[in-house]
Amino acid sequence: MLKRLLRISALLMLLALVAAGAAWYWLQSALEENGPAREPVELEVKQGSSLRAVAGTLADAGVIEHDWLMYYWGRYKSYDRGIKAGEYRFEPGMVLEDVFALLRSGSNVQYLFTIVEGWRTSEMLAALALHDRIEHTLSAQSAVELAQELDFPEANAEGLFLPETYSYRRGETDRSLLVRANQALRLVLDQRWENRAPDLPLKTPYEALILASLIEKETGVVEERERIAGVFTTRLKKGMRLQTDPTVIYGIGETYDGNITRKHLQTMSPYNTYLIRGLPPTPIALPGAAAISAATQPDETGELFFVARGDGSHKFSKTYAEHNKAVKEFQLQRRDDYRSAPAPRVEN
Repeated sequence: MLKRLLRISALLMLLALVAAGAAWYWLQSALEENGPAREPVELEVKQGSSLRAVAGTLADAGVIEHDWLMYYWGRYKSYDRGIKAGEYRFEPGMVLEDVFALLRSGSNVQYLFTIVEGWRTSEMLAALALHDRIEHTLSAQSAVELAQELDFPEANAEGLFLPETYSYRRGETDRSLLVRANQALRLVLDQRWENRAPDLPLKTPYEALILASLIEKETGVVEERERIAGVFTTRLKKGMRLQTDPTVIYGIGETYDGNITRKHLQTMSPYNTYLIRGLPPTPIALPGAAAISAATQPDETGELFFVARGDGSHKFSKTYAEHNKAVKEFQLQRRDDYRSAPAPRVEN
Protein backbone atom coordinates (compact mmCIF):
# COMPACT_ATOMS: atom_id res chain seq x y z
CA MET A 1 0.00 0.00 0.00
CA LEU A 2 2.78 2.36 0.96
CA LYS A 3 4.65 1.61 -2.24
CA ARG A 4 1.52 2.31 -4.23
CA LEU A 5 1.05 5.66 -2.52
CA LEU A 6 4.67 6.54 -3.18
CA ARG A 7 4.28 5.66 -6.85
CA ILE A 8 1.14 7.80 -7.09
CA SER A 9 2.87 10.68 -5.30
CA ALA A 10 5.84 10.40 -7.60
CA LEU A 11 3.56 10.35 -10.63
CA LEU A 12 1.67 13.38 -9.39
CA MET A 13 4.91 15.23 -8.74
CA LEU A 14 6.10 14.35 -12.21
CA LEU A 15 2.85 15.53 -13.72
CA ALA A 16 3.11 18.74 -11.68
CA LEU A 17 6.67 19.31 -12.89
CA VAL A 18 5.62 18.66 -16.46
CA ALA A 19 2.69 21.03 -16.08
CA ALA A 20 4.92 23.67 -14.47
CA GLY A 21 7.48 23.24 -17.21
CA ALA A 22 4.82 23.52 -19.88
CA ALA A 23 3.36 26.59 -18.18
CA TRP A 24 6.79 28.19 -17.92
CA TYR A 25 7.51 27.38 -21.54
CA TRP A 26 4.15 28.89 -22.55
CA LEU A 27 4.84 31.96 -20.41
CA GLN A 28 8.23 32.51 -22.02
CA SER A 29 6.72 32.05 -25.46
CA ALA A 30 3.89 34.43 -24.65
CA LEU A 31 6.33 37.03 -23.33
CA GLU A 32 8.20 36.84 -26.63
CA GLU A 33 5.02 36.89 -28.67
CA ASN A 34 4.33 39.84 -30.98
CA GLY A 35 0.98 41.53 -31.13
CA PRO A 36 -1.09 41.20 -34.31
CA ALA A 37 -0.47 44.81 -35.42
CA ARG A 38 1.58 45.02 -38.62
CA GLU A 39 1.81 48.81 -38.75
CA PRO A 40 3.10 51.29 -36.16
CA VAL A 41 0.46 52.21 -33.58
CA GLU A 42 0.38 55.56 -31.79
CA LEU A 43 -1.54 55.76 -28.52
CA GLU A 44 -1.84 58.25 -25.69
CA VAL A 45 -1.55 57.12 -22.08
CA LYS A 46 -3.34 59.68 -19.97
CA GLN A 47 -2.23 60.73 -16.51
CA GLY A 48 -3.61 58.35 -13.87
CA SER A 49 -4.40 55.51 -16.29
CA SER A 50 -4.38 52.08 -14.60
CA LEU A 51 -2.25 49.20 -15.84
CA ARG A 52 -5.39 47.21 -16.57
CA ALA A 53 -6.79 50.04 -18.72
CA VAL A 54 -3.50 50.51 -20.56
CA ALA A 55 -3.24 46.76 -21.21
CA GLY A 56 -6.79 46.67 -22.57
CA THR A 57 -6.14 49.59 -24.90
CA LEU A 58 -2.92 48.04 -26.22
CA ALA A 59 -4.62 44.70 -26.79
CA ASP A 60 -7.49 46.35 -28.66
CA ALA A 61 -4.97 48.16 -30.86
CA GLY A 62 -3.09 44.94 -31.60
CA VAL A 63 0.13 46.00 -29.88
CA ILE A 64 -0.03 42.98 -27.52
CA GLU A 65 -1.83 39.64 -27.72
CA HIS A 66 -3.06 39.15 -24.13
CA ASP A 67 -4.10 42.08 -21.95
CA TRP A 68 -4.40 39.88 -18.85
CA LEU A 69 -0.80 38.67 -19.28
CA MET A 70 0.45 42.25 -19.50
CA TYR A 71 -1.53 43.14 -16.40
CA TYR A 72 -0.28 40.27 -14.21
CA TRP A 73 3.27 40.37 -15.54
CA GLY A 74 3.39 44.11 -14.92
CA ARG A 75 2.18 43.62 -11.36
CA TYR A 76 4.62 40.77 -10.76
CA LYS A 77 7.59 42.82 -12.02
CA SER A 78 6.30 46.08 -10.44
CA TYR A 79 6.36 47.72 -13.87
CA ASP A 80 2.97 49.27 -13.15
CA ARG A 81 4.64 51.75 -10.81
CA GLY A 82 6.81 53.23 -13.53
CA ILE A 83 4.38 53.76 -16.40
CA LYS A 84 4.39 57.40 -17.50
CA ALA A 85 1.71 59.42 -19.20
CA GLY A 86 2.38 60.53 -22.74
CA GLU A 87 2.11 59.64 -26.40
CA TYR A 88 3.81 56.48 -27.59
CA ARG A 89 4.62 54.95 -30.94
CA PHE A 90 4.64 51.13 -30.82
CA GLU A 91 6.46 49.45 -33.68
CA PRO A 92 5.43 46.06 -35.11
CA GLY A 93 7.41 43.20 -33.58
CA MET A 94 7.66 44.65 -30.07
CA VAL A 95 7.43 42.06 -27.30
CA LEU A 96 5.94 42.67 -23.87
CA GLU A 97 9.22 43.70 -22.26
CA ASP A 98 9.77 46.19 -25.08
CA VAL A 99 6.30 47.63 -24.49
CA PHE A 100 6.94 48.05 -20.77
CA ALA A 101 10.37 49.61 -21.40
CA LEU A 102 8.78 52.16 -23.72
CA LEU A 103 5.96 52.97 -21.32
CA ARG A 104 8.43 53.52 -18.49
CA SER A 105 10.75 55.72 -20.57
CA GLY A 106 8.24 58.49 -21.18
CA SER A 107 6.52 59.69 -24.33
CA ASN A 108 8.45 58.95 -27.51
CA VAL A 109 6.14 60.67 -30.02
CA GLN A 110 7.58 64.05 -30.93
CA TYR A 111 6.24 66.98 -32.92
CA LEU A 112 8.06 69.78 -34.70
CA PHE A 113 7.85 73.56 -34.46
CA THR A 114 9.88 75.66 -36.89
CA ILE A 115 10.91 79.22 -36.13
CA VAL A 116 11.49 80.91 -39.48
CA GLU A 117 14.37 83.26 -40.20
CA GLY A 118 13.12 86.82 -40.53
CA TRP A 119 9.99 86.35 -38.44
CA ARG A 120 9.04 88.98 -35.92
CA THR A 121 8.25 87.85 -32.39
CA SER A 122 4.55 88.45 -33.05
CA GLU A 123 4.65 86.10 -36.04
CA MET A 124 6.43 83.46 -33.98
CA LEU A 125 3.83 83.68 -31.21
CA ALA A 126 0.99 83.44 -33.73
CA ALA A 127 2.52 80.31 -35.28
CA LEU A 128 3.13 78.76 -31.86
CA ALA A 129 -0.51 79.33 -30.89
CA LEU A 130 -1.58 77.00 -33.72
CA HIS A 131 0.17 74.01 -32.13
CA ASP A 132 -2.55 72.46 -29.99
CA ARG A 133 -0.30 69.74 -28.54
CA ILE A 134 1.70 72.41 -26.71
CA GLU A 135 0.46 73.54 -23.32
CA HIS A 136 -0.08 77.28 -23.71
CA THR A 137 0.87 79.12 -20.54
CA LEU A 138 2.08 82.47 -21.89
CA SER A 139 -0.22 85.44 -22.34
CA ALA A 140 2.28 87.79 -24.02
CA GLN A 141 1.16 89.44 -27.24
CA SER A 142 4.27 91.53 -27.88
CA ALA A 143 8.04 91.23 -27.67
CA VAL A 144 8.12 93.49 -24.61
CA GLU A 145 5.51 91.42 -22.77
CA LEU A 146 7.27 88.21 -23.74
CA ALA A 147 10.59 89.42 -22.33
CA GLN A 148 8.84 90.12 -19.05
CA GLU A 149 7.11 86.74 -18.89
CA LEU A 150 10.29 84.84 -19.70
CA ASP A 151 12.36 86.92 -17.25
CA PHE A 152 14.85 88.00 -19.89
CA PRO A 153 17.47 90.57 -18.88
CA GLU A 154 16.56 92.47 -22.05
CA ALA A 155 13.43 94.63 -22.04
CA ASN A 156 12.46 93.42 -25.51
CA ALA A 157 12.47 89.80 -26.73
CA GLU A 158 12.65 90.69 -30.43
CA GLY A 159 15.35 88.66 -32.17
CA LEU A 160 16.17 86.54 -29.12
CA PHE A 161 15.10 83.13 -30.46
CA LEU A 162 17.18 81.08 -32.88
CA PRO A 163 15.35 80.20 -36.10
CA GLU A 164 15.46 76.42 -36.13
CA THR A 165 13.16 73.38 -36.04
CA TYR A 166 12.49 72.26 -32.48
CA SER A 167 11.00 68.94 -31.43
CA TYR A 168 8.60 68.70 -28.52
CA ARG A 169 6.31 66.19 -26.86
CA ARG A 170 2.65 66.64 -26.13
CA GLY A 171 2.21 68.68 -23.00
CA GLU A 172 5.48 70.62 -23.19
CA THR A 173 4.80 74.27 -22.37
CA ASP A 174 5.30 77.14 -24.76
CA ARG A 175 7.55 78.68 -22.12
CA SER A 176 9.84 75.64 -22.13
CA LEU A 177 10.10 75.57 -25.92
CA LEU A 178 10.86 79.29 -26.20
CA VAL A 179 13.44 79.10 -23.43
CA ARG A 180 15.20 76.37 -25.42
CA ALA A 181 15.11 78.56 -28.54
CA ASN A 182 16.49 81.49 -26.56
CA GLN A 183 19.29 79.40 -25.07
CA ALA A 184 20.20 78.19 -28.56
CA LEU A 185 20.32 81.79 -29.80
CA ARG A 186 22.54 82.95 -26.94
CA LEU A 187 24.93 80.05 -27.51
CA VAL A 188 25.32 80.85 -31.21
CA LEU A 189 25.64 84.58 -30.54
CA ASP A 190 28.28 84.10 -27.84
CA GLN A 191 30.31 81.76 -30.07
CA ARG A 192 30.19 84.11 -33.05
CA TRP A 193 31.00 87.12 -30.89
CA GLU A 194 33.99 85.33 -29.39
CA ASN A 195 35.36 84.78 -32.91
CA ARG A 196 34.36 88.18 -34.32
CA ALA A 197 36.50 90.13 -36.73
CA PRO A 198 38.75 92.81 -35.23
CA ASP A 199 37.76 96.47 -35.32
CA LEU A 200 34.03 95.91 -35.59
CA PRO A 201 32.05 99.09 -34.87
CA LEU A 202 29.98 97.06 -32.38
CA LYS A 203 30.32 97.18 -28.61
CA THR A 204 28.29 94.17 -27.47
CA PRO A 205 26.92 90.84 -28.70
CA TYR A 206 23.46 92.42 -28.59
CA GLU A 207 24.54 95.05 -31.12
CA ALA A 208 25.78 92.22 -33.33
CA LEU A 209 22.34 90.63 -33.02
CA ILE A 210 20.68 93.90 -34.06
CA LEU A 211 22.94 94.15 -37.10
CA ALA A 212 22.27 90.50 -37.94
CA SER A 213 18.53 91.18 -37.95
CA LEU A 214 19.04 93.96 -40.52
CA ILE A 215 21.08 91.62 -42.67
CA GLU A 216 18.40 88.93 -42.39
CA LYS A 217 15.69 91.29 -43.60
CA GLU A 218 17.77 92.82 -46.38
CA THR A 219 18.65 89.65 -48.26
CA GLY A 220 17.68 86.03 -48.61
CA VAL A 221 20.70 85.29 -50.79
CA VAL A 222 23.19 83.38 -48.66
CA GLU A 223 26.21 84.54 -50.65
CA GLU A 224 25.33 88.21 -50.09
CA ARG A 225 25.09 88.27 -46.33
CA GLU A 226 28.75 89.04 -45.54
CA ARG A 227 28.74 91.66 -48.28
CA ILE A 228 25.60 93.34 -46.92
CA ALA A 229 27.21 93.22 -43.49
CA GLY A 230 30.28 94.87 -44.97
CA VAL A 231 28.23 97.76 -46.33
CA PHE A 232 26.56 98.37 -42.97
CA THR A 233 29.84 97.99 -41.07
CA THR A 234 31.64 100.45 -43.35
CA ARG A 235 28.83 102.99 -43.02
CA LEU A 236 28.86 102.65 -39.22
CA LYS A 237 32.60 103.25 -39.15
CA LYS A 238 32.22 106.37 -41.32
CA GLY A 239 29.40 107.71 -39.15
CA MET A 240 26.92 107.46 -42.03
CA ARG A 241 23.27 106.70 -41.42
CA LEU A 242 22.32 103.17 -42.36
CA GLN A 243 19.18 104.31 -44.21
CA THR A 244 17.70 100.85 -44.56
CA ASP A 245 13.99 100.40 -45.26
CA PRO A 246 13.31 97.32 -43.07
CA THR A 247 14.01 99.34 -39.93
CA VAL A 248 11.53 102.00 -41.02
CA ILE A 249 8.94 99.32 -41.74
CA TYR A 250 9.46 97.83 -38.29
CA GLY A 251 8.97 101.25 -36.73
CA ILE A 252 5.71 101.76 -38.68
CA GLY A 253 4.32 98.62 -37.06
CA GLU A 254 0.96 97.05 -37.84
CA THR A 255 -0.19 100.01 -39.93
CA TYR A 256 2.37 99.28 -42.66
CA ASP A 257 0.47 98.53 -45.88
CA GLY A 258 3.34 97.50 -48.11
CA ASN A 259 4.45 100.97 -49.22
CA ILE A 260 6.99 103.33 -47.68
CA THR A 261 6.01 106.95 -48.19
CA ARG A 262 8.02 110.15 -47.95
CA LYS A 263 6.14 110.86 -44.73
CA HIS A 264 7.35 107.58 -43.24
CA LEU A 265 10.94 108.48 -44.06
CA GLN A 266 10.54 111.92 -42.48
CA THR A 267 8.80 110.74 -39.29
CA MET A 268 11.19 110.41 -36.36
CA SER A 269 11.27 107.06 -34.60
CA PRO A 270 14.01 105.05 -32.87
CA TYR A 271 13.87 102.71 -35.87
CA ASN A 272 14.03 105.31 -38.64
CA THR A 273 17.63 104.83 -39.76
CA TYR A 274 17.16 107.60 -42.32
CA LEU A 275 17.05 110.04 -39.39
CA ILE A 276 18.98 108.38 -36.55
CA ARG A 277 22.66 107.50 -36.58
CA GLY A 278 23.85 104.05 -35.68
CA LEU A 279 21.78 100.96 -35.02
CA PRO A 280 18.12 100.85 -33.96
CA PRO A 281 17.55 100.03 -30.28
CA THR A 282 16.54 96.38 -30.79
CA PRO A 283 16.62 93.70 -33.46
CA ILE A 284 13.82 94.00 -36.01
CA ALA A 285 13.43 90.27 -36.70
CA LEU A 286 14.76 86.84 -35.84
CA PRO A 287 18.18 86.44 -37.50
CA GLY A 288 19.50 82.99 -38.32
CA ALA A 289 22.95 81.69 -37.48
CA ALA A 290 24.24 82.64 -40.96
CA ALA A 291 23.18 86.27 -40.53
CA ILE A 292 24.81 86.38 -37.08
CA SER A 293 28.01 85.00 -38.60
CA ALA A 294 27.87 87.67 -41.29
CA ALA A 295 27.40 90.44 -38.72
CA THR A 296 30.50 89.32 -36.82
CA GLN A 297 32.60 88.48 -39.90
CA PRO A 298 31.63 91.09 -42.53
CA ASP A 299 33.21 91.31 -45.96
CA GLU A 300 34.39 94.92 -46.05
CA THR A 301 35.22 95.85 -49.63
CA GLY A 302 34.65 99.59 -49.45
CA GLU A 303 31.12 99.29 -50.82
CA LEU A 304 28.65 101.76 -49.33
CA PHE A 305 25.43 101.12 -51.26
CA PHE A 306 23.29 98.32 -52.62
CA VAL A 307 20.05 98.17 -54.54
CA ALA A 308 17.70 95.28 -55.28
CA ARG A 309 17.93 93.87 -58.79
CA GLY A 310 14.41 92.44 -58.62
CA ASP A 311 15.44 88.77 -58.55
CA GLY A 312 16.35 88.67 -54.87
CA SER A 313 19.96 89.70 -55.38
CA HIS A 314 21.52 93.15 -55.11
CA LYS A 315 23.80 95.46 -57.07
CA PHE A 316 26.59 96.86 -54.87
CA SER A 317 28.37 100.18 -55.39
CA LYS A 318 31.28 102.04 -53.82
CA THR A 319 30.31 105.55 -54.91
CA TYR A 320 27.14 107.56 -54.89
CA ALA A 321 27.34 108.04 -58.65
CA GLU A 322 27.58 104.28 -59.25
CA HIS A 323 24.66 103.74 -56.93
CA ASN A 324 22.50 106.33 -58.71
CA LYS A 325 23.17 104.55 -61.96
CA ALA A 326 22.16 101.22 -60.39
CA VAL A 327 18.99 102.77 -58.98
CA LYS A 328 17.96 103.98 -62.42
CA GLU A 329 18.61 100.53 -63.83
CA PHE A 330 16.96 98.40 -61.17
CA GLN A 331 15.07 100.43 -58.61
CA LEU A 332 12.85 102.98 -60.27
CA GLN A 333 10.40 100.33 -61.43
CA ARG A 334 10.32 98.68 -58.00
CA ARG A 335 9.82 101.51 -55.54
CA ASP A 336 7.45 99.37 -53.50
CA ASP A 337 10.07 96.67 -52.94
CA TYR A 338 10.84 97.11 -49.24
CA ARG A 339 13.93 94.89 -49.44
CA SER A 340 15.82 97.46 -51.53
CA ALA A 341 17.97 100.31 -50.34
CA PRO A 342 16.96 103.71 -51.78
CA ALA A 343 19.72 106.14 -52.72
CA PRO A 344 21.08 107.57 -49.46
CA ARG A 345 22.97 110.79 -48.97
CA VAL A 346 26.64 110.51 -48.13
CA GLU A 347 27.05 111.88 -44.63
CA ASN A 348 30.05 113.90 -43.53
